Amino acid sequence: MRCSTMGTDEKIRIASALKLIRDYGGFDGAHHKQWVLDQVVRNLTKGGYMEWVRGYETEDDDPRAYVWDEGIPP
Repeated sequence: MRCSTMGTDEKIRIASALKLIRDYGGFDGAHHKQWVLDQVVRNLTKGGYMEWVRGYETEDDDPRAYVWDEGIPP
């Protein structure tokens, strides 16, 4: 999708997600990187965060349980 066809809200959410990655993505530690991923998902899913997490945790009816980790802020 071209940026010119996106609404202002979409552009703001994407810019915010990219800023999080730029500002915090370089911290060492998987728990800090997981926090960045969590924050990006929160930005991009808007009000659908919990629905996205439930989908992640039950994806493809895999018998192994996926558990979403919110990480630890750097």
